[in-house]
Amino acid sequence: MEDVIVTPFAQILQCLRNIWANYMMLTNIPPNKSKRAVAKDSDSNPQHPIPEDQYQKVAMETLDELEWCLEQLEMTQSDRSVSDLATNKFKRMLNRELCHLAESSKIGNEISEYICSTFLDKQLDLPSFRVEEFDELTEEEEESAARRRRRSKPRPMMSHISGLRQLKSRKSFVGLIPPYGVEPVTADLPACMSKISSWGMDVFRIAEYTNHRPLTAVVYTIMQERGLTKALRISCHSLVTYLTQLEGHYRRHVPYHNSIHAADVTQSAHFMLLQPTLENIFTDIETFAVLFASAMHDVDHPGLSNQYLVNTGSELALMYNDESVLENHHLAVAFKLLQTEGCDVLREFSPKQRQLFRRMVIDMVLATDMTKHLDHLAHLKTMVETRKISGNCEISMENYSERIQVLQCLVHCSDLSNPAKPLELYRQWTERITEEFFRQGDLERENGLEVSPMCDRNNSNVEKSQVGFIDYIVQPMWEAWSELVYPDFQFVLDTLETNRGWFHDRIKDNSSTEIRSKDSDVKMTSSHAALTSSQASSNGRL
Repeated sequence: MEDVIVTPFAQILQCLRNIWANYMMLTNIPPNKSKRAVAKDSDSNPQHPIPEDQYQKVAMETLDELEWCLEQLEMTQSDRSVSDLATNKFKRMLNRELCHLAESSKIGNEISEYICSTFLDKQLDLPSFRVEEFDELTEEEEESAARRRRRSKPRPMMSHISGLRQLKSRKSFVGLIPPYGVEPVTADLPACMSKISSWGMDVFRIAEYTNHRPLTAVVYTIMQERGLTKALRISCHSLVTYLTQLEGHYRRHVPYHNSIHAADVTQSAHFMLLQPTLENIFTDIETFAVLFASAMHDVDHPGLSNQYLVNTGSELALMYNDESVLENHHLAVAFKLLQTEGCDVLREFSPKQRQLFRRMVIDMVLATDMTKHLDHLAHLKTMVETRKISGNCEISMENYSERIQVLQCLVHCSDLSNPAKPLELYRQWTERITEEFFRQGDLERENGLEVSPMCDRNNSNVEKSQVGFIDYIVQPMWEAWSELVYPDFQFVLDTLETNRGWFHDRIKDNSSTEIRSKDSDVKMTSSHAALTSSQASSNGRL
């Protein structure tokens, strides 16, 4: 089956190549007169002349394609990137899919609301899944609001970075550094750390074996194995001191967004950079920036969403003007910690190197804001399809923009890698994120706020939400990444399918009579399926 091109820029490029090939055939210009090289197996090879009875038909088809290209280019805004075209198209397609899901059942409605609020930015004209009524407050509601105002604490001055605190072990690390940067609590740690370059390493065991210091152990070990401390002249003592401070600023009581998650994302990014397709493409500083960004991308996370912080008018939301609130905070805390005594791991960097490093880390961490998800998907699909049309199988990244887009997608995929891990690990991550959601819902209910989608512990369907998460968010992203680095990550797609099947089977086992009667024949449609030929043909090119 022929691959269908779905990203707008790649469609225009493919159309122009067809026009070029048809022109060569219609005019009988020898191929050697063209400046463009044509692959022997190319569909656009113009070496064969057109039969006379087909000449008029091909000429009209060529004119139609040319007019279509002109129309699309005329409508393209000059200040928009080619990836923006794909982003907007994917948003429209996902929007239609979510509308169908919302109509299927009550839990489908909630999953749709969650995806819209978490993975789509506010510029999108989202469907309204509920009717908002602006009635006057009852006396009871007014009293509740007054109590909340009385309980609210006065806001401190915003002259410092919140979240910074002094740790018990705040002094610089001295003495002999243990093999993994931490003192193991059992002799089982080496066997576990030997899988540092394997997919699906058990970071939960590492947390247990290191007395809750998995991030320090994972990052230090990766840095040593890659030889980055030596190549970049990073003091190992400064590295351990900084990692200790960084890990100490992750909140251990937060079920999901803690240092175990940070260690998992860092190890996943490390594995992805090891694959043959990306080998020898990125510099040592770029590699270190990826590991650094992955390690600190959720530091001091409170276990609450950006939207919650915005809705409650939190200090962080005010400081960062409601834009990528947590991501900006993580960056501020991480870079501020570099100024702590003994923590400057960039001490030997030149001013230009420090500036480049900081720029890359900021770009990668801001890209972990889940509202940027479709931007990443659009970048990847556009890159993959453009390469496919041009016949260039190698990943060529000649400027900062191209390189950082790939690294942003790499870190984002690492952040979305839980469903692609072995099932026993995926289930633990699911339990943790579910509990974190529920705690936010409890807090919202306690403060008289509307409970966010997927945060109501009294009304949830974890299995169905995970199937939706895979179908609409995770699988399309990993499929695009797998196309970019083909064939390195085909096994991830197999694992995703297996894990999805496990949760889908639990939907059948746990569903109520109402859900069985309504949804027994309904299978959640993958967002990737929206990008297949049937969707493309029904909606036209763009």
